Amino acid sequence: PSEPRARDRATQWLIAALNSVEPALQNFFLADVVFANEEWAKLRHASALDFAKRRLAGLSKALGDKPFLDGDRFTVGDLMMATVLRIPGESDIVKSDARLAPYLERCTSRPAFKRALNAQLGDFRAAA
Repeated sequence: PSEPRARDRATQWLIAALNSVEPALQNFFLADVVFANEEWAKLRHASALDFAKRRLAGLSKALGDKPFLDGDRFTVGDLMMATVLRIPGESDIVKSDARLAPYLERCTSRPAFKRALNAQLGDFRAAA
């Protein structure tokens, strides 16, 4: 956004996605999927799930009934948050939340999100 306060809010959500939500979801994903058969992951699973749910509950509350994190405006904060919310994949941890599931769908169904994701994946496809 060009307005300084709106730009600051977008930056705050960008940082929140990377520093508050992503670590919790990444820890959950590692225990739930990547290392699910490891003994340490089985022991860590419940606490990782609880911590991720607490982070997501805070995000859901902050989102409220707004279509995007800053109201009607889709910003870089939404772009990053949607990317982070995709980490759990098929798990219902995000999909079961009445606010976050439609929010994630709104964000990821945007043509610009699809273009950005395809461009990013294109680099991986080219390197494969």
